[in-house]
Amino acid sequence: MTMLALAAVLLIGTTACSKNTEQGPNSNASTTFMHLHGLGYSADGKRLYIPVHNGLQIYTDGSWNEGPGEKHDYMGFTTVDDGFYSSGHPAPGSKFKNPLGLVKSTNDGKTVSVLALEGEVDLHGMTAGYRSHTLYVANPEPNSKMKQSGLFYSKDEGKAWTNSPATGLQGQMTAIAAHPSDASIVAVGTTTGAYLSRDYGQRFTPMVPEKPVSALTFTDSGNVMIATSGPNASLLDINIESKQSLAIQTPSKDTIAYVVQNPANPKELAIATEPKDVYLSTDHGATWIQIAEKGKTINRK
Repeated sequence: MTMLALAAVLLIGTTACSKNTEQGPNSNASTTFMHLHGLGYSADGKRLYIPVHNGLQIYTDGSWNEGPGEKHDYMGFTTVDDGFYSSGHPAPGSKFKNPLGLVKSTNDGKTVSVLALEGEVDLHGMTAGYRSHTLYVANPEPNSKMKQSGLFYSKDEGKAWTNSPATGLQGQMTAIAAHPSDASIVAVGTTTGAYLSRDYGQRFTPMVPEKPVSALTFTDSGNVMIATSGPNASLLDINIESKQSLAIQTPSKDTIAYVVQNPANPKELAIATEPKDVYLSTDHGATWIQIAEKGKTINRK
């Protein structure tokens, strides 16, 4: 595994950004977003967040609304039990420096606090343990906290970072996810498969070999949900202890860019595909409803 491959910009989602069409902060009128940079639930499970280049779109109780606060271009977006961590670029006119570095919000994005690296780095490849809050990042370039590119982790919200050699990791990284409570466990998806580390990214072993991975996430129970791409694309729920794998029915053959589980309801899943279609399931994938089509939001209420 080369550091160049590790530090490369993630392949998921889109790389260019442009202005979105919005309807106002409290409107449930249909909205079209041009980009989709992540997916995550609020801790109470009532709100699904999508960072869409200029702020958040929030789906709750069957309706879409624009999130509060400045319309930052969030990247590396990851939700935890008291809010979300992110990186990216500040909204036009914001007081924050570009890039944002590492930021956190505990109020749905109404306000954002800079934790580290403001004006230094945009961390596209980032994840955090849902309860542990241990951060893992694919650092793209040297900065004041991380002196080289590569995989790093932090247990104190970005004050200090430790480099992980990532031995055994092959291919270019496409996705990364941290175990919800065990800070030492991290999963990485690449163009060659899915890999698991139990020692803070020191060494990785294959979970799903020889299949390109487009998205992955840890469930609350500690399983890993893995989306593979290509002609035989699949969504798998894998127990990392027993190695047992369960295939989950998906509503589309399109490549899955993001997958998340509702922390308050383990049977509820959300996926977003590369064409910017978003689906919800409340029965672990047995049935799905569509809540966005090609970036256009669909209100269900």
